[in-house]
Amino acid sequence: MSIIRRVRDITAATLNERLEKAEDPVKLIDQFLWSTREEIISAERLYQQYSGHSNHLKMQWLQAEQQKEKREQQALTALKAGEEHMARVALHDKAASEERAAQYRDLYEQSNTSLVELEEQLRELRSEYQTVYDKREYYSARMESLRLQQRMNARYAGQGIHNQGLGQQPSGMFRRLDDRISDMELEARSLRDLRRSGQEFLSEAGAVLQSAIEREMEQLKRKLQQEGWKSQ
Repeated sequence: MSIIRRVRDITAATLNERLEKAEDPVKLIDQFLWSTREEIISAERLYQQYSGHSNHLKMQWLQAEQQKEKREQQALTALKAGEEHMARVALHDKAASEERAAQYRDLYEQSNTSLVELEEQLRELRSEYQTVYDKREYYSARMESLRLQQRMNARYAGQGIHNQGLGQQPSGMFRRLDDRISDMELEARSLRDLRRSGQEFLSEAGAVLQSAIEREMEQLKRKLQQEGWKSQ
């Protein structure tokens, strides 16, 4: 198991544990996605480097193979020409090229194996990222539904408190308004009746006084007549 794979297993396990206790799972998932995306970018960069290195090793291997075949042909040509010394030199170079080809072939195969493993890890990382991203969208939708439900509950709770102050029904509010207006009307009628009673009292008082004055006038006239005064 590679180092990258071990890190991913530990991170995924940590995510599962923390999700159970998280108040905002979407935020935690976003952090995980960001970390995973950084690892994908790093792994892609490493993959490109490995790929370039593998191509270089393969090129060295194939060049050594070509050099080996070339030296073999040169040895045959030298033997045909009776130049055994040159044939031996060519065969010596052939052996060196053959050894070099084997070395580069081994390095290429090792690098290619690592490249295949890294490619598989990249595939798993991308698949894991997509899976978690899909879960993130699902949990995000659930959290948004929860927030909207909480806002709706808070709104109705506020209206319930408001309605309690109004007697819980609009008719209660208008009923109290009617009572208040009726009280004001009653007060106004009481003041009007009081003023009217005052005027009637003054009017009655004036009539009584006028009657008393008239009686007193009659008494004065009789007194004067007794004294010999005659009215004109």
